[in-house]
Amino acid sequence: MTFRRTALAQEMAKQLLRPTFLDTSLRSGLFLSGQRRVGKTTFLATDLIPALQDLGAIVIYVDLWSQPQANPADLVHGAIRKSLNELQTPGSGMLQKLKRVSSLEAGAAGFKFGFKLADVGKDGGVSLAQAFTELIDQSRTDLVLIVDEVQHALGSADGDNMLHALKAARDAINTRPATPGYFLFVGTGSHRARVQELSLKGNQAFNGAVTHEFPVLGLEFVEYVLEQVRPQLGAMAPSASVTEAAFKRMGSRPEELMKALNVLRALPEGANPDEHLPTIAQSFGAAAADIELQKIEAFGPLAQAVFSRICGIGGNVKGVFTADALKEYAARIGREATTQEVQGVIGLMTSANLLMRVRHGHYGVTDPFVEKAWGARLQADRLLRPDAAPGQDGAP
Repeated sequence: MTFRRTALAQEMAKQLLRPTFLDTSLRSGLFLSGQRRVGKTTFLATDLIPALQDLGAIVIYVDLWSQPQANPADLVHGAIRKSLNELQTPGSGMLQKLKRVSSLEAGAAGFKFGFKLADVGKDGGVSLAQAFTELIDQSRTDLVLIVDEVQHALGSADGDNMLHALKAARDAINTRPATPGYFLFVGTGSHRARVQELSLKGNQAFNGAVTHEFPVLGLEFVEYVLEQVRPQLGAMAPSASVTEAAFKRMGSRPEELMKALNVLRALPEGANPDEHLPTIAQSFGAAAADIELQKIEAFGPLAQAVFSRICGIGGNVKGVFTADALKEYAARIGREATTQEVQGVIGLMTSANLLMRVRHGHYGVTDPFVEKAWGARLQADRLLRPDAAPGQDGAP
């Protein structure tokens, strides 16, 4: 069985397709960012896409992580061509679904497009703006394109051109005074720094679009899981409150929760699961965090000093290049640090999805889970070496 987030999906679908005045900014584009393995793709497939379709929208979905080595533009154009082909194919599931939930009066033969599908996205072929305009004018409904792991479109000329073509389609369709439908673009990604870059950097096609954190699973999911596993765990089933806290400690990742609950099965008779689960969760959480912490350490002492400063101040940090900041780094690493060096390590940590630029000059830790783990490590160092001077073995 799959945990459904129906209410959340319906709310998001309504905000996208039936926006209030305050929600119309979503027509500029919506980007959702969150760490891997927190349920983003499952939510899209089982909840959000059906909710959008139930409100009459045509939804095209593509996962750029499905073929990491493929050209992202090719994947997007391929998904668009496949969906258009379904809509012009008599009796196709996509066409029948659309006819059930909308006032569509397309004949049994399906849609008739004034262009060749093979030309969509090709040099000299039909533009996405033209293809989407024809589709919306015939269907008289909204079109939603969802690109999962959208950050993979960055870093290549083809990906950049594709994003600008989508932006051109958005502008061509959504600015028409009497458009019968709108084009909505939704991008999701696990590399939060790069996803935010898509809407924050001035040279990006969707600069100014709306960016939100993906809403992670919470108590309702925990209660659902406990209900499913209680027959197997019996007396070793923990309470919901303790399980929720453990789930958060493990980064709100469903897979980690299932691993932790499975460990409880091996507890001796009479053991208290509420006493053991926090320790189990801490162990799993520490193991997951260690992978990220090792990345920071691999970048060297200066990167560790910069990361520590950002973690220590908390929130969105400004002033990582100031004279005071450079003095702090120098004290920690035992030598002078230049602005160029700091820029370099921040660039490395941003590319590694450890830091993200929140706005110009402001940086934050990408994953609060990792931020807490790094802070705990620094605290442990202070307890073990209370007399250590700043800069010795990472001591703050």
